[in-house]
Amino acid sequence: MASILPASNRSMRSDRKTYRGKRFVRIKNPYLDSMDEDILYHLDLGTKTHNLPAMFGDVKFVCVGGSPNRMKAFALFMHKELGLEDSGEDMKDICAGTDRYCMYKAGPVLSISHGMGIPSISIMLHELIKLLHHARCCDVTIIRIGTSGGIGIMPGSVVITDTAVDSFFKPRFEQVILDKIVTRSTELDKELAEELFNCSKEIPDFPTLIGHTMCTYDFYEGQGRLDGALCSFSREKKLDYLKRAYKAGVRNIEMESTVFAAMCGLCGLKAAVVCVTLLDRLDCDQINLPHDVLVEYQQRPQLLISNFIKQRLGLREQTS
Repeated sequence: MASILPASNRSMRSDRKTYRGKRFVRIKNPYLDSMDEDILYHLDLGTKTHNLPAMFGDVKFVCVGGSPNRMKAFALFMHKELGLEDSGEDMKDICAGTDRYCMYKAGPVLSISHGMGIPSISIMLHELIKLLHHARCCDVTIIRIGTSGGIGIMPGSVVITDTAVDSFFKPRFEQVILDKIVTRSTELDKELAEELFNCSKEIPDFPTLIGHTMCTYDFYEGQGRLDGALCSFSREKKLDYLKRAYKAGVRNIEMESTVFAAMCGLCGLKAAVVCVTLLDRLDCDQINLPHDVLVEYQQRPQLLISNFIKQRLGLREQTS
């Protein structure tokens, strides 16, 4: 792990008194305070090897997404949109010492990849949330941006999640802890979702809606696809399932939202999920969009979040 501090046994730990009167990150682990050092292994960071408050203390917005390339592109886009002084061309991956995740910083915006699926994003979130805690960050908004499969809506539509639901359309995340199943709420911040939706109205030709997002453990059979290496159901059963999902309020499907909502909620983070749909699953299973259309669709959540951040920072007029 690369160090940016001189050799020292002193841990760069947070002072809880700093947080009085501010909305701070709540760490729900009584054992952390007794640790002499906290190594954020998968991020290649640590409380003794890095001055986390100096590196990340000004972070107000955290954006996470599956693809490393997409999150680097988002960081470069935000660098330009925020009008930061240097060109951004030499932007470094803060997690370059590991090949698990990438992390880039553009002013008060942190952009991080999380890989695919609940296990991958949950590991990243544990270490990210501890990072924000150790860095003494406050009033942080965290948003997952990505792609998804739509249900009953046009490809290219942007879905802002009000509630993440599981494969049974229930607003819950079930975590196996030791030999018990622990159920956690997956409600997301309604005011933040409305703020994002209102922001989308200012973008021309930008189809956006608020709805439930279904999170599954699998891309193929778990999402009712007929094109995987395995398929144990009929086309009729697939369509019946997806239509029942639509009736329950589900408008898109992905693989990370339930654990994201549960962990952010428990730790006091205002969170949102914003995903573009690449197809309507009632019509097909495979993504066959032309490359240029696919790229433009993938940029839609980035554009919305950029406008949202600039609005929050009072920069809309200067950078538009």
